[in-house]
Amino acid sequence: MLLEADRTALTSTDGRVYRTRDLAAWSANAPRLAKRLVREDRLVPLAHGLFTHPRKGRYGDVPPEDEEVMRAFLDGGKFVFTGPERWKALGLGSTAMYAAPLVYNTKRSGTFELGGRRFVLRRVAFPPRPVPEWFVVDLFENADGAGVAPVDVAAALQRAVAAGQFDTERLREMAKRYGTRRTRLLVERALAASAT
Repeated sequence: MLLEADRTALTSTDGRVYRTRDLAAWSANAPRLAKRLVREDRLVPLAHGLFTHPRKGRYGDVPPEDEEVMRAFLDGGKFVFTGPERWKALGLGSTAMYAAPLVYNTKRSGTFELGGRRFVLRRVAFPPRPVPEWFVVDLFENADGAGVAPVDVAAALQRAVAAGQFDTERLREMAKRYGTRRTRLLVERALAASAT
């Protein structure tokens, strides 16, 4: 039986996302506990086996942060958010928008709906701590879907490197480790042109 103190501890972290098995710390029958907490409006289901204790906002429940959803959904696996928002911030000409966040990770690929939001997950290699130069390489790799031609990105990169916006050695390293042959070639051309 779940004591009120345990129940309070379980749902005291607003915005936290739980997997059903996370609830086993408070009950021998975690699925039954999850159902009861949903009935009591202490948890809100996001997807099969995924629940959140919502934060209360001025206009009702506030959905959990995307990072928190991914932490629970990917069961602690590594992930990084990328896509148009990050590419646009580079100032290299990308203006496309996606309807769903793009998440690189080490566990799953596909499109998933979690808590009424869609997420596009891809199992691809990414650095443990992504740097702006990695996002540049990622933009080259996804240029077609980002609404920009790779040669235009290369021209913008040439100007940005000449202005000192990116670390050239780190850019070369990221292109070598995470880019295709085409991306490596475009990055090298942009770096060579920026040096003249």
